[in-house]
Amino acid sequence: MTIRVGVLGAAKIVPGAVTKPARNVDGVEVTAIAARDPERARVFAAEHGIPRVLESYDAVVSDPDVDAVYIPLPNGLHGRWMLAALAAGKHVLCEKPFTANAAEAVEVAAAADGTGLVVMEAFHWRYHPLAQRMVDIVRSGELGDIRHVEAAMCFPLFNRGDIRWQPTLAGGAFMDTGCYVVHVARTLLGEEPQVVSATAKLRSPGIDRYLRADLGFPGGATGRVTASMWSSSVLRMMARVEGSDGTMSVLNPTSPQHGHLLTVRSARGRRWETVAGESTYVHQLRAFVAAVRDGAPTLTPPSESVANMRVLDAAYRAAGLQPREPTYQ
Repeated sequence: MTIRVGVLGAAKIVPGAVTKPARNVDGVEVTAIAARDPERARVFAAEHGIPRVLESYDAVVSDPDVDAVYIPLPNGLHGRWMLAALAAGKHVLCEKPFTANAAEAVEVAAAADGTGLVVMEAFHWRYHPLAQRMVDIVRSGELGDIRHVEAAMCFPLFNRGDIRWQPTLAGGAFMDTGCYVVHVARTLLGEEPQVVSATAKLRSPGIDRYLRADLGFPGGATGRVTASMWSSSVLRMMARVEGSDGTMSVLNPTSPQHGHLLTVRSARGRRWETVAGESTYVHQLRAFVAAVRDGAPTLTPPSESVANMRVLDAAYRAAGLQPREPTYQ
């Protein structure tokens, strides 16, 4: 069985996330694409070897020769098109963040429940062997009782016209990079946190360029997550877990194929590790294929997405901002 994937939008992430990985993953082909600009779709399809260009997103979703839909659209459109894909009987791989807010995530999760269709949020970092190695170290007891977790993802986004800055498209730094650091913290501790406090700096009214949230976990550990697309933290990609008997620090946990370093300090001494693996996107697509074809469980199902979006919403509220809204255009 070859899974035929249709793509909604000629976004910059598409080649790295699906078309190139599909060449290295058995049982999947990217066979169709549509974009708001038909000419852009034609050029994009020719450049990346996509055989069919359809006239609209609706045409991709309803096409009988498409088995699964990949959604790299702006945040505010994710929920709408996941619901459309599910109604058409298609499996879904959707870019992060899953939806504009937690209520919309609950709606998508409910629509997927019981259908037998795979809905998977594209937190690609979670499918790389480094992610599992991090989890294994934290759960092994080597660090002792876990006291604190910290994660940060900061980079500069200069283009003021970028969709990630647009309020009508559910933009903001905590949506774009904050969803990652919240997911990292939740994954490493295996618990659902409460947002204790949050501080934001704005790029424009209602749109955060920086947001830091302090967390509390049921087991007693504290947490801090920092997200930025424009701040004094120009480039910072890290995770750190502190325990009673040691610490684990990871440089670049979310894109380890571009270089990473895991450092552990404990009673066993100090050591440095790197974890071999392919691109995070190759691992992710392989997991998606296994879920669709073989019924294998995924690491980022809708229930996980709902929990992650609840923390994002709470952080915005704690910072004096409103959770994002879906886009209905």
